[in-house]
Order: sequence, then C-alpha cells, then structure tokens
Amino acid sequence: MLYVTLFTVSVLALFTFIYWSSARYMAAQSDAAMETEIRILSERYERSGVVGLRRLILERITRQQPTGSALYLLMDPLSRPVVGNISRWPAVEEEDGWLSFRLETRDRDDAQTHPARAKQFALSGGFRLLVGEDIQELKAAERQIIVALSWGVILTLLLGLAGGFFISRRMMTRLEIINETSQRIVDGDLHRRVPVSHRGDEFDRLATHLNRMLDQIQELMEGIRQVSDNIAHDLKTPLSRLRQNLEEISTHRTDDPELSESLSHAMREADRLLGLFNALLRIARIESETVTPTLVDLSLADLVKDIVEFYEPLADEKHQKLKLVIDAAPQLSADRDMLFQSFANLVDNAIKYTPIGGRIQLRVGSVDQKPCLNICDSGP
Repeated sequence: MLYVTLFTVSVLALFTFIYWSSARYMAAQSDAAMETEIRILSERYERSGVVGLRRLILERITRQQPTGSALYLLMDPLSRPVVGNISRWPAVEEEDGWLSFRLETRDRDDAQTHPARAKQFALSGGFRLLVGEDIQELKAAERQIIVALSWGVILTLLLGLAGGFFISRRMMTRLEIINETSQRIVDGDLHRRVPVSHRGDEFDRLATHLNRMLDQIQELMEGIRQVSDNIAHDLKTPLSRLRQNLEEISTHRTDDPELSESLSHAMREADRLLGLFNALLRIARIESETVTPTLVDLSLADLVKDIVEFYEPLADEKHQKLKLVIDAAPQLSADRDMLFQSFANLVDNAIKYTPIGGRIQLRVGSVDQKPCLNICDSGP
C-alpha cells in the first residue's frame, strides 16, 4: 500500500510538472511573438507614420483571414479606431503591460466569446497600438495536453501496479521457497538446502549464505552425533562386562537371599542401561541411513511404566513426585528402543528443569483412537 501511494504521488507530481512546463512554454512563445510584432509595427510607424502603419496592419489582417488569430487595433489621440480587426479597446485593467479579456466573435451567425491576450503600446503623437492573439487554440491545446497526460497517468499507474504486482509475486514466490525449505529442515530433513537460481540477485546471495550456514550446522551435528555414538559404544563394553560379572557372582552366591535380590536388581538396571545405549547406537545408525527401525507390537502403558521405574531414583534424589496415570492401555506398532529413548529424553528434561519438591505426571491414554502420552510438570 505504501508503494502504491508513493508511486501514485510521484507520477502525479511528474505529469503536473510536465503540464505546467508545456503550458508555460506555449504562453511564453505567444507573448514573444506579440512583442516582436509590436516592435516591427512601431518601427514602421517611426519610418512611415500613421499611413504606413495602417497599410501594414491591413496587410497583416488580410493575409491571416479567415482563420488567423492575431488581433490588431490602432487608436488615434481621441480614442477613435483607425484600423484593426477588433471594434473597441478592451475595458480591462492592465497587468504587467498585458491585457486578458474575452473576445466576441461570430461563426456562421453564432456569437461566441474566446479568450484573448494582448499588449498595448503608446506611439508618439498620442496614438495607441494594441497587438494581441485569440488564444482559443492555445487553451484547446492545453486541454488536449491535460487529456493526454491524464491517459498517461492512468496507463503509467496501471503498468506500475502490474509491474509492482509481478515483482512482489516473484519476491513472495522466492520467499515462500525459502520458508518451505526452512520448514522441511525444521521437520528433520537436514540435508535439504535452499534452491539457488543462479541469477546472482539478492535472493541467490541469501540462499548461498543460508546453505553455507546449514552445512556448518550439519557438520557440527554430525560431530556431536559421532561423539555420542562413540561414548555409547565405549560405555557399552564395560557395562556388558559389569553385567556379566554380576551374573557370574549371582550364580556362585545363591545362599544369601538379600544379596541375590540386590544382584538381580543390579543386573536389571544394567540391562536397562544396555538397552539405552543400544537405542542410542540404533538411532545413530538410522539417522545415518545404515539401518531401518524394527517395528514390534507393544503396550504404551507397559513402556511408560518401565520409564517411570527407571527414573524414579533420580526423581527421589530431588524430592520430586513422579506419578503415572493410566486412562487406557493402547497398543501400537513401533521401535521399542527408539520410543523408549524418545520418551526418556522428555522425562529426563522434566526432572532436570522441575524444581526440588516439584511434581511430574505422565498420563497414558488415547485421543481419537490414537495412543497418547501427556507429560506435565510444575517447572517453569
């Protein structure tokens, strides 16, 4: 809207200046011609007197008939017409030596008035000379200029608006491509890049910079993923040895029930940690497209129960209440390790950012016959 307003005002200002300059130029040309005619007639009067001046004026009038626009009137010292093609001296006030008045004319017995402009000149001996012009055609030319400029304004505005719409549409299309690409990257397609049209314009430069930034971000994420993969892989081996040692101890020390229970609990925790590391490694392989997810039928409620049991000790350390509410026990087909890791990350964040003594609730149910897990906490 601002562009349309500024463009319209600019076009109107430009065409107004063109009209004003053209009208002023034509009026100046007309005035210059009348002043030149007065000088010629006054010189004839000085050389040949009234008789010579009268003869020259008659020649001028005769030559321009019937369509001439020049006006002449010579008055004697008693204000009586000597010669001319107008009947009387205009009864208007002089303005900077010029007279503007309405001229009565007859065209096929129809009386009309035309705008006229004249200049008076005092001759020696008391004679007065009036030289003017019927400016009806000049005014008609000015009106024609106004009409032409008006059409020019309309066409210019239409072309400008059409061009502005085309350019804005083109810009919006390019921006929409960038937005769509950004959304796909946000949705997880990290290999997606902003298309470059090779026009070398601002959008291409922006796309190039964005793609470079995305390449660097992807390299950093690959580095972090590789570090996580290495850590999980390195910890998996000693944890497996620990689990194996616990199992060997449990087979040799079965006479102590409490010790056997503790060893069994330690092995279960070790199994969960091994499952967690295996999930991390599988996620890394899936993201690198070296393995596909393994889908199994499972109960969402049972999966969430395992997560709650896994994180209860951590929540107890912060005196937090970790509560599980099961409204329904929906079944689903998914990769259990990956789903466990995803939900575990959410619970871990909830415990991390919930203050000491806070509450964390996990609600399992279904919405529109689809499995649903709702995690709420009293944190910020």
